[in-house]
Amino acid sequence: MKLIKLIKEEFKNFGKYERFLFPFIILVIIITSIVINDNKIALISAVCGVSYTILAGKGRVSCYFIGIIGTFCYSYLSLKNGFYGNLCLYMLYYLPMEIIGIFKWKKHLKKDVREIIKTKLTNKQRLIYLTLMILISVIVSILLKITGDSNPYLDATATVFSIFGQFLTVKRCIEQWYIWFFVNLISLIMWIIAYINGSNCFATVIMWLVYLILSVYFLLVWKKELYCTRKNSL
Repeated sequence: MKLIKLIKEEFKNFGKYERFLFPFIILVIIITSIVINDNKIALISAVCGVSYTILAGKGRVSCYFIGIIGTFCYSYLSLKNGFYGNLCLYMLYYLPMEIIGIFKWKKHLKKDVREIIKTKLTNKQRLIYLTLMILISVIVSILLKITGDSNPYLDATATVFSIFGQFLTVKRCIEQWYIWFFVNLISLIMWIIAYINGSNCFATVIMWLVYLILSVYFLLVWKKELYCTRKNSL
């Protein structure tokens, strides 16, 4: 009974369209994966990844528990497809950051609902983060090229921007969604290329496409909430 109550609490503030659309997206991924006989690890990774993004977008701490499962699955796929930058990113960075995120988000929950309080960066901070992301991406792309990465430039950019995106996710900053949009677009291209080259990972392609759409959706949702919060405080 406690589990059922907890699940109800997690979905308490989901809109009527969200309650239909989000499960529908996950169902489409599952059905498509089964029909084309896709890799089962890719399917689990996709379902966990999309669920994580939805719950993170809604500001739920539970996103990190699902994210941990997805991290292990996606790391396996990255290793199998030679995306060593993504492999290191998920196992050496995402995994510990997801654990940290659980405790960080629990400290900044709204009193009335199980949802985090959103924040944003200053213009100066945005400029600093953008400069660092570009410079580090160039350095990492050179290193990945030396290791024989199958797509060093896209892999490096996606990896570095993801590091900053996850950092801003834990900090509850709206700017994360701009970064995630860029990361999702690059990653989508990267996995489409892998699929064309024979990798059995169509569920992963769909996953990144859904990520791309969700990043736009939650950017608008967070913008609206921050605007309303600012307006009410005046």
